[in-house]
Amino acid sequence: MTGGQLINLEDLDFIFENEKVKVIANRNYPEIKLTGLSIGPFKESAEYEVAYWIAKELERMGIVKFREEEKLDLIKLHKIHWKEKAQTSRTMAQLPGNFYPKLRRFLEELKTKAIKDPEKMRDYEKAVSIAKDIVNCRLRKIVLLASTAAKTNQLLEKLTEEERILYHQISEIINDWRAKILNLKGE
Repeated sequence: MTGGQLINLEDLDFIFENEKVKVIANRNYPEIKLTGLSIGPFKESAEYEVAYWIAKELERMGIVKFREEEKLDLIKLHKIHWKEKAQTSRTMAQLPGNFYPKLRRFLEELKTKAIKDPEKMRDYEKAVSIAKDIVNCRLRKIVLLASTAAKTNQLLEKLTEEERILYHQISEIINDWRAKILNLKGE
């Protein structure tokens, strides 16, 4: 949230695309000049911080690779899933930063690989299944949290920005409905 205002999912994705990520240069490469922006030069094996969208282009060109902790993979997704399933119905695991934008990009990457290599389809289907289970599990908890009168800040802090948007929307709908059903206008 910025300035107390709720932002939408598209805004969050734009913010993610412009956040700095760590990359490692695969090779030496001269400075790249764009309008109002210069990137590099790059020295092989050196680490750099650049905006995510720039890192993706540099990776596509073979100039850099993402540091392992910057990317989501099937093993990390399994661990996140396990942690979430181990929680009670009223507790949530802390998701890694930018989990949902990274998840979307990971699934897109796997889908692209599966189209090119049918043997990769199993990985894609497994990742989609795990991702759906994580989302559904957290969704149930968010709905439960939004429908209860007592909100705990500790639980709210474990929500991602995307989940906070959903939580506030659901909470508002439930509170309005409850007030109408009980005829409690203005209370």
